[in-house]
Amino acid sequence: MQTASINICERMGRSQELSEFKCGTVIGCHLCNKSICEISLLLNIPQSNVSGIITKWKQLGTTTTQPPSGRPCKMTERSQRILKSTVCRSLQLSAESIAKNLQSLSGLQISTTTVHRELHEWVSMAEQLHPSLASPSAMQSVGCSGVKHSPTGL
Repeated sequence: MQTASINICERMGRSQELSEFKCGTVIGCHLCNKSICEISLLLNIPQSNVSGIITKWKQLGTTTTQPPSGRPCKMTERSQRILKSTVCRSLQLSAESIAKNLQSLSGLQISTTTVHRELHEWVSMAEQLHPSLASPSAMQSVGCSGVKHSPTGL
């Protein structure tokens, strides 16, 4: 009895995505009228994964991973770090010069609107974490008020 629980724990650990072959094997077993529990024991795959594979196959007709929905983010984690370091180094830059600097450093086409949006998110996040930072003098110490805003910006 104890060895079964050890095997279940070993088997249930986080792992990589299942191969197409293994997913196809799950579907083949399902088409041969095997239960989810039987397929799980036979292929050494958690029941939740077996159930998810069968559900995806019934709904989409495929077991391959679908691309994520929505528009991909323009600012990558790397470009956000570059933006943050640029703003912290020189507090008196305009949004246009920051955007040009980001374009040259990261190779991405980033507009001034994106720069404004990212900076606005930082200010909002800082105000939520510390309400005392809402004052202009406190925001200057954080480095958020040094960016020159255009009339249509922030």
